[in-house]
Amino acid sequence: MPERRTVALVTLGCARNEVDSEELAGRLEADGWELVADAADADVAVVNTCGFVDAAKKDSVDALLEANDLKGHGRTQAVVAVGCMAERYGKELADALPEADAVLGFDDYADITERLQTILSGGTHVSHVPRDRRKLLPLSPVERQAAAETVAIPGHGAEHADGDAEAAAPIEDLPEGLAPASGPRTLRKRLDDNPVASVKLASGCDRRCSFCAIPAFRGSFLSRRPSDVLNETRWLAEQGVREVMLVSENNTSYGKDLGDIRLLETLLPELAAVPGVERVRVSYLQPAEMRPGLVDVLTSTPKVAPYFDLSFQHSAPNVLRRMRRFGDTDRFLELLDQIRAKAPEAGARSNFIVGFPGETEDDLAELERFLTNARLDAIGVFGYSDEEGTEAAGYDGKLPEDVVAERLARFSRLAEELTAQRAEERIGNTVSVLVEAVDEEDGVIGRALHQAPETDGITILMGAVAGLAVGDLVEAEVTASEGVDLYAEVSA
Repeated sequence: MPERRTVALVTLGCARNEVDSEELAGRLEADGWELVADAADADVAVVNTCGFVDAAKKDSVDALLEANDLKGHGRTQAVVAVGCMAERYGKELADALPEADAVLGFDDYADITERLQTILSGGTHVSHVPRDRRKLLPLSPVERQAAAETVAIPGHGAEHADGDAEAAAPIEDLPEGLAPASGPRTLRKRLDDNPVASVKLASGCDRRCSFCAIPAFRGSFLSRRPSDVLNETRWLAEQGVREVMLVSENNTSYGKDLGDIRLLETLLPELAAVPGVERVRVSYLQPAEMRPGLVDVLTSTPKVAPYFDLSFQHSAPNVLRRMRRFGDTDRFLELLDQIRAKAPEAGARSNFIVGFPGETEDDLAELERFLTNARLDAIGVFGYSDEEGTEAAGYDGKLPEDVVAERLARFSRLAEELTAQRAEERIGNTVSVLVEAVDEEDGVIGRALHQAPETDGITILMGAVAGLAVGDLVEAEVTASEGVDLYAEVSA
């Protein structure tokens, strides 16, 4: 009997990539591969790359080179690139990085086993020439669902992206630990036992922000059907998941291609009612698409976190218009006021770009005015850099790199000060904390409602913590803060 082949998945980038990796893991395990955690123990290391900004691209290349270094020193025979960077650059990446034995695009996901077996057998797979994936689905959102069966969309597609009805049929007798990632047609295998898991609500984006290349390689916006999202959430709850985080490029657009732009308001209470789920969190919200009904549901539904991950990007009108975005300082502050009128302790976070072409000191003063008054719990600040294929890459008014770096440093310091102040404001509050780690050295660590995984800080629990386990939900009083992190006392 031939030796079972092993594969390791190395994931970089956002939570959407993590879901994609678990889909790939499900496909591979269903085909008989043994999943291992360490690339050094795998016949093939599959690196799920990020292609968003320069720093993320560098991290992806470094991960591929690190995996390549394992070849010849252990079990690893091949290194394969998948994910956004692989999709975005295709053959160009393959030519520039010969250390990668193959560069696979989204169209290869349904046939991932065949691709890896070919590579391990000494064969080659011709890397794709990138294409604008926005053109693969109809321009009209309401026509997309019918056409989606013929397009490879990670987390959405059938077993094959060629529309083969037999391939799209339900998969019987799934191996233990596998689940439908989109109804019965795609597979998902959890790669950790974290009590938090992301669920894809949609993929792609119809916005045309002048600085962003994501729609070109992720495609047009496409919602997953509510039944698919619910089925996957139920399965995750059976696996011990207590918090579900809904992810996509733009959650506020959910349902527009299904004929109901308010579908998220209907779906959230159903997700919160799934047995075993204690917290539902929504990420990636567009301020220009926020509506009163959605604010109401997010601030008043039991088990739905009053958490607002709002994509502001800037607040100076002139900069926002050049970004092809909407709003201004006063409108954004009004939105935050509306949220806090309904849920005073609601969490709010955002990311901002400084050094955008044409940005003036007056624009920076306007951004500072917004940040100073917004009381955000977490702030990400990025310095502008050109992204290939974006409108902004051709703009005039580019700022010197040293000016962008100075503005980045200045606003990063301001962000640290303001978020630390906001954390201090929470001292004396009672917070609901989901325990995520229990360690002899680090203690009991979790996250409050306003803290999303990875990005928004943690809560260190003290007091009556004996007996607490990962996945427990506990009430505690905030007694101190350090930066964005909180210290909270659990009563006996």
